[in-house]
Amino acid sequence: MTIEAVIAFLSEYWLTLASVLGLLLCSAFFSGSETALTAASRARMHTLEVNGDERAKLVTALIARRDRLIGTLLIGNNLVNILASSLTTSLFLGLFGASGVAIATLVMTALLVIFSEVLPKSWAIAAPDRFALTVAPFVRLVVIVVGPVSSLVNWIVRHILGLFGVNLSSEMPMLTAHEELRGAVDFLHREGSVIKADRDRLGGVLDLGELEVSDIMIHRTSMRGINADDAPEAAVRAVLESPYTRMPVWRGSTDNIIGVVHAKDLLRALAEPDVEPENLDISRITQKPWFVPDTTNLKDQLNAFLRRKAHFAIVVDEYGEVQGLVTLEDILEEIVGDISDEHDLEIQGVRQEADGSIVVDGSVPIRDLNRALDWNLPDEEATTVAGLVIHESKTIPEERQAFTFYGKRFIVMKRVKNRITRLRIRPADDAAMPPPLTQGEGRE
Repeated sequence: MTIEAVIAFLSEYWLTLASVLGLLLCSAFFSGSETALTAASRARMHTLEVNGDERAKLVTALIARRDRLIGTLLIGNNLVNILASSLTTSLFLGLFGASGVAIATLVMTALLVIFSEVLPKSWAIAAPDRFALTVAPFVRLVVIVVGPVSSLVNWIVRHILGLFGVNLSSEMPMLTAHEELRGAVDFLHREGSVIKADRDRLGGVLDLGELEVSDIMIHRTSMRGINADDAPEAAVRAVLESPYTRMPVWRGSTDNIIGVVHAKDLLRALAEPDVEPENLDISRITQKPWFVPDTTNLKDQLNAFLRRKAHFAIVVDEYGEVQGLVTLEDILEEIVGDISDEHDLEIQGVRQEADGSIVVDGSVPIRDLNRALDWNLPDEEATTVAGLVIHESKTIPEERQAFTFYGKRFIVMKRVKNRITRLRIRPADDAAMPPPLTQGEGRE
């Protein structure tokens, strides 16, 4: 085609070509706006809105009606795409005859994919907040004009889906606020923006409402208490030698908790005139015990501790039987991890072996193991590692018996009566260690 022919073509069809170019720009605007507004950080927009940014306020208002926003942008995008394709097809039919349809299809597909989809969406996803703030005023005008049509389309879509039993409600989010926050934290951790310790702390706060007191309590078999019928000097010695500041006091049996003694109260009593360890009545300085159900979730229990200004509670089951005890520190440790002081007993519950395996005490909580090693062992049906092995194997294993589930190999190293006290854990595909003499397979 000569230069004169090109000039003649442009002078005759310049309006059509300018219209197609303008429609492609509109299509890019709709595509980029949809990507940016759906990917924009709501928390960032809220912060900017509080600081007085009017554009952030517009973005927040648009996102609040996400279904109306998406519908409007899709209607606009499809309208300009179809119109641009129609104009191009009409133009090419006049130039190339019947083959113009195929040529127009190829040309418009390439132009729309590159300049109206990939390019603007890549730009928007690279800086969604900035892009959203820029386009928000223009998108608001489009929503005002096309919004009613979008609402009608959404109404039709909901009723059609309702015929198939699909309830599509704009007021019913797919994820709860906690799930969204947890997902965001996990995503940022994988990207390296949030370190593991911070992720675990935030996860601990979010988990409080899902865990019960029974999941973190000190079990009755591990409780240290004082018998009120023992000699006074023995009770005083037990309190002073204990690493704990509060201890339950029982009489007759460990199920009959009559009070809780605080080390400070004991020291104050011993400081009084004419009071010696031999004549001290331990039951007179005990505080009234506080009993809580084992099904109380940790969020409610934490609030109860703060409301009562208490640090210690006895846990009972539905029959009123003592199951263990829980402290404020136990709940705080679910958030910040293990809290140790100079008087705590050092317990080696988890040990890394030279061959890469992990030796674990059976009483180690699954949540603690997951947090320490970044594992994902389930803790819904069992609280401790030993409980998990028993639950999965549906039996009380013998020593040196092994089970494989959740990608790990659990080998029972020591059992005392019906309690598993020590296990070795290694990856299920690790063939470096020789198999145990007796093996039983749990489910994968």
